This record gives sequence, C-alpha cells and structure tokens, in this order.
Amino acid sequence: MTASIGDSGSFGEINFGAAALGDARRNRRLVQLANQIYAHPEGTLPQKISDPASYQAMYRLCKSQKVTHAVVLNPHRQLTLEKMQTCNDTVLVIHDTTELDFTSRTSLHDELGQIGNGKGKGYECHNSIAMAASSGEILGLANQILHQRANVLKNEGVAAKREREDRESLLWLRGSQAIGTAPPQRIWVNVCDRGADTFEFLDDQERRGCHYLIRSQKNRTILRGHGDEIDDEPQTKLLHDDIRNHPACGGVLIWIPARDGSKARFAKCLISAAAVRIMPPHVRRGKHGKQPIASWVVRVWEIDSPHDVDGPLEWILLTNFPVLSLEDATTRIQWYEKRWTVEDYHKALKTGLGIEKLQFDSIDRLEPMIALLSVIATMLVNLRYEARNEETADRPASQHVPPTYIAVLTVWRYSERRTDVTVYDFYMALARLGGHQNRKSDGPPGWITLWRGWNKLQQMVDYAIKAGMEKM
Repeated sequence: MTASIGDSGSFGEINFGAAALGDARRNRRLVQLANQIYAHPEGTLPQKISDPASYQAMYRLCKSQKVTHAVVLNPHRQLTLEKMQTCNDTVLVIHDTTELDFTSRTSLHDELGQIGNGKGKGYECHNSIAMAASSGEILGLANQILHQRANVLKNEGVAAKREREDRESLLWLRGSQAIGTAPPQRIWVNVCDRGADTFEFLDDQERRGCHYLIRSQKNRTILRGHGDEIDDEPQTKLLHDDIRNHPACGGVLIWIPARDGSKARFAKCLISAAAVRIMPPHVRRGKHGKQPIASWVVRVWEIDSPHDVDGPLEWILLTNFPVLSLEDATTRIQWYEKRWTVEDYHKALKTGLGIEKLQFDSIDRLEPMIALLSVIATMLVNLRYEARNEETADRPASQHVPPTYIAVLTVWRYSERRTDVTVYDFYMALARLGGHQNRKSDGPPGWITLWRGWNKLQQMVDYAIKAGMEKM
C-alpha cells in the first residue's frame, strides 16, 4: 500500500507512467496524483489530496482533453494483459456490472444514463478483473466499460432490440472481446454471473475459442450428451429440470462471505454434473448461429441450510471447460467461488475509495478519475492476497515497505522499534491496528480490516514525519 514498490518504481509509475497524455508534465502529474491517492485512499478527493496546490493541479489535469478514461486506464490494462500472458496458473477473468450512482450531481444529469428504476443517473460500470485461480491474487483490471443505459421505447420489438448496439446484454461480449483469447499454453476462463447467460454470449465464446464459466439463469432447452454417445432419451429436455434430477456424485464445502446482514458461513453442498447440448432459442434475441452448443452443466446445492438465511445455496453452472470427473466439477465450483472477489472490488470502489462522492461537473473530468480510482481499488483488495501469500510471507517486510512504516508500526505493536519483521508479521500487525484480534477463531484478516489498519498507520506515519522523525 505504499507508493514505493521495491526497485521497480512507484505505484503511479508502474500503473500510469506510460499513459499517452501528450505532455511529460501531465504524465508526472498523473503519477504523483496516483501515488497521493494510493497513500491516502480514504474520504473525499479534498481529503485524499489535502494540499491545495496539488488539488488544483489535479483539476487542471482532468480538464485536459488528452486525459480520458481510456488513456488513463490503458497502461494498467496493458500491464494486466502482460501478467495474464506470462501467468503459469489458470487465469480467471471475472466479469460483473455495478451501478455508479451520481444522481446527486444534478449538473451531470444530461450527460449520464438511467440507473436503478430509471429515476437515478449514473453508469453501468462493467469490470473485468483478472485473477490467478490457485492463489487468488488479482493481476489487475483487464477492462472497464462505462455504459450509459439507453432510453428506449416501452414497446421496442425483438428485432429492433437485437440490432441495437447499446443494449446491456452486449457488455459481457464487449468485456470478453476487449481482452482477447489466451496465447498457446495458457488458460484463461471468463467467469460471469447470470447476466451473461445469453445464447449470443455462449456462441461468441465458442466461435472465438474462449473458455467460459457462467451461472445459468434460464431453463434452456437441451439435449443430453454431446452427440457422440448412445442416448436412450434423445428428446429435448429443460436444463434446470434435468440436472436437478441427476444424482449427486460428491460433496463440497463452500465459503459464503458475510453480506446483506447475514453472517459468513460454510455451506455443506452436494454436486452433480452432466454433458449437454444447448439448443438455440426459437426467438433470436441476439446475433448468433443456429447450431447447438456443446457444454457441461455443474449443479451444486446446499443441504441442511441454517434457518436464519434467505434460502439454501444453489448454483447451476455452464462451462465449455471439460468436466469429466468429480475433481473437475469441484474445480469449476472453486473457480466460481472466486467471483465473490468482484463484490469485494465493488465495495472497495464505493465504500473504500468513495467513487460515488466525486464532485465533478463534467463527465470529461469525472471519467479519468473513475479510471484512476478503479486501478487503486484492485490494490486495496489485493491486500488480503499479500497477507496470505505463502511464497512471500517469510520475506523481510523491508523488501515491500519503507522503513518509516515498519518503525512506526512495530513501535505501536511491540513497544519497540524492530527491523526483523517479516511480511506476515507486518500485515498481522497492520490487521491488529485495523481491529483484528489475531485469534485463531477470527480467521485471516480481510481487505477491509487491512485497509482500515493502513489508513490508521498512514496517519501515524504522517504525524511522525511532521514531528521530524522521518529518519527513524
């Protein structure tokens, strides 16, 4: 969370230094701005950038016509794609859409689209987060689309909607297409929620040779098997009805994070899986072919759910990544579990960084700052990964954190200045500062706890520096 990252340069230099802003001074200002907000992510922009001169420089930067959402985001996107191309692990590209609500900014209403029930104003923000499947490390924000919902006629016909290029169902295709396909010897999987369950999306993935894993929303017409086996019942069936009649082939525990007032818990679940061919719909609501799509369906459902939850967990997942064994089915479920991370990411954007509190009067100035904060949000969520990464846990914290931060935190935690702390020691002390009790029953600290600890530590470091202690 410090602006300095080893010998490779500052956070701002790494993620924004190569932005094509047309002027070296703009680039330096963007890098400085990124480092300032990265060090002080909490609160409104005036709180993040407390120096008046720096605040005015930020406004001048955002006013430039060269400084756009795409240009600011592009260096980080390219860095993320490079990480994906060299990652030896399976890369999950988790796609999801969240609303950015700027209804209170009445001066922007004419420039923004509808959100919610149509009375609000803002963006449908479609994010594509790249993650290493095994470790859970976020590689970066592979793509972001700021979509403005179109005003359409209530009686819009199916054909007219199909031809409209600004329909929301295309966000999933556009997000995946912007990332491309994996290079040889690499595996990328597009992981999507129910919004991606369109035949158009499935057909696009097949044509482009992409792997997908999506949660099924529609009880589609299917045939059993992939057509290369003997089928005793060749007639069509309905996907959800059919898989719910399959016997369980194993079980799995699924971690459900705390949300909407409910406590975090493990769900005890059963698994079933089958090969299917998804039939094209009779009414073409998107642009797609007319051939069935070979896929696998994996169902996981909770047994003996607590009485104080809304209902038992059930996921019906579709994937074109082969499911030939119980181990395969379990792995696909574990991949989908990683989708919780994108909800953490959206929380980091809104609660952590206060992205909906931005007070710009023009979207030309607002959108570059959305791009900047969106990149910083990936780093906030990655705090959890850094705290749990076994490969780096025993390394000296001094390889990742400036000595002033180590000195201040160790004096607070151990009542003495220490230089021998490891990365794990540093993050557990940071978690303690953020309210974690470090008890076994508490579980590992999450990113919110670490983020709170970081903000407190930053204030302590700022005070130490102002008190003339920067040479500690």
